[in-house]
Amino acid sequence: MNPFTEQVIAEVPDGTPEDAVAAVLAARTAFNEWAATPLAKRTQLVHDLAEALRARRAELIELTIDELGAPRRDASASQVDLPIDVLDWLAEAADEVEFKSTDGNVTVLREPFGVVSCITPWNYPLHQLVVKVGAALVMGCTVVLKPSEVTPLSAIVFAEEVNRVGFPAGVFNLVNGRGPVVGEVLASHPEVDFVSFTGSTAAGTRVAELAARTVKKVSLELGGKSASVILPDADFDFAVKQTVARCFENSGQACSALTRMLVPRSELARAEDIAAVAASEYLLGDPRDPQTVLGPVVSDAQRARVRNHIDRAIDDGARLVIGGSEQPTDQSHGYFVKPTVLSRVTPDMPIARDEVFGPVLAILGYDDVDEAVRTANATDYGLSSAVWGTNANLVDEVARQMRAGQVIVNGGAWNFRAPFGGYKQSGLGRESGVFGLEEFLEIKALRA
Repeated sequence: MNPFTEQVIAEVPDGTPEDAVAAVLAARTAFNEWAATPLAKRTQLVHDLAEALRARRAELIELTIDELGAPRRDASASQVDLPIDVLDWLAEAADEVEFKSTDGNVTVLREPFGVVSCITPWNYPLHQLVVKVGAALVMGCTVVLKPSEVTPLSAIVFAEEVNRVGFPAGVFNLVNGRGPVVGEVLASHPEVDFVSFTGSTAAGTRVAELAARTVKKVSLELGGKSASVILPDADFDFAVKQTVARCFENSGQACSALTRMLVPRSELARAEDIAAVAASEYLLGDPRDPQTVLGPVVSDAQRARVRNHIDRAIDDGARLVIGGSEQPTDQSHGYFVKPTVLSRVTPDMPIARDEVFGPVLAILGYDDVDEAVRTANATDYGLSSAVWGTNANLVDEVARQMRAGQVIVNGGAWNFRAPFGGYKQSGLGRESGVFGLEEFLEIKALRA
């Protein structure tokens, strides 16, 4: 479904358990030969794949706009260009991996893990595919991919180009389908050695349960409720505006979105004013229009979920600063949610604890820095966070106390060389960077 037009734009195969089993067995058959393929040949094929995708850049951008509803500028930069660049980088970074080391009479080898099931989400369909599949292929694993049934089209282009550039048969396999049908087979099949999953914490828990039956390795990149802590001495205008921007990224459909903004209680009114102005500048509209800043959310079900969160927060006593749950008056169709800011939120409210996955920012007040840290850490999640301030020692101290896998310090730029993953119920393992490559390697010790 196109989330702007609300019309069907494509049909894809509804995979069966038998399809999933066939793909797993194909990957198992291809594994030994692929694992033994020289690293230089594997990396060259991945570079060739990146170039092939780059040649289809314009098509991939249009597909992403249509299936996700991402505005054109986001579809270009973060949804297509970035993952293609990451694919090239993964091939280059393989040289940084230490495949063999010695310590006295012990030689430690790092070897391809085996057959990997990659189950990817709908919010960054090509990028989340690349960081898993690209890393696995470079490291010598064979792969079965199940993309989200909500945004499957870029994965089909990826599969076409894998085939065209000459990867051996069975090294990469694509099975479209639904999680309870295809995903459960890929998480439980005894010939799968490793399951790499990105999605909700509830679905990730199910994947882990299924994988545990045959003691598979599991990497889980799950939900988040990331806090942006603005310290009393911060550049307040900059910090608030940047928090709004990082909350509304991808229409708020990012697991690492900064959805909770913590400010000194005495500055609540000021924070509300700045956030309201910033949010009002997010122009809603047709994702194909270059002027559009905020597109629709991905589906009618997602829109209903986000709207329910907004209404519940207001019922719980939160103050609606801007936005709300109603359809924007200037949009007769499309799964739109107004850019919304809620204030006077307390840590016990669901809006402060639950992942919303929409353009909704919650503002919470604090009386001292210790309370800010406690509040920031008072969730089941720990994926990302941010700290803003001019006292470098205090900023560093607060950043180190944050129970999160990533801490943005004064707006630090994203770097795909950094490991990405979370604490607590935000998941297990890391993606991106050399750490992400090493996830796909098993460790063997030889004692002489």
